[in-house]
Amino acid sequence: MTERLPTAMLVSAMLRRVNDAGGFGAVLARGDAQGGAVLVVATQRGAAPRLYERGIGPDGRSGLIDSTPADDLDGYWRRRRQRDPDLWVVELDSADAQRFAAETIGAD
Repeated sequence: MTERLPTAMLVSAMLRRVNDAGGFGAVLARGDAQGGAVLVVATQRGAAPRLYERGIGPDGRSGLIDSTPADDLDGYWRRRRQRDPDLWVVELDSADAQRFAAETIGAD
């Protein structure tokens, strides 16, 4: 069994990396500091936002998956938070938002 870093530390590292690369990151909702899941709202000027989270892909391996709903992205993550108060929601405004999310929360 591999130990995982606390979620608060992963989120902090992701935000720092995005900000250091010239992007912007913000926590929209704080979850459990130790083990909460993370939803990443990836935005880029002029493009529709995407929602990414750690999950099981079609190949059966753990990684970053696109969970973007067909509509009402904001309402979707708010409903998820009602069911799971440990959930973190982080917005990244960067051309490389998906890469930062994958490197931070999508990797095993």
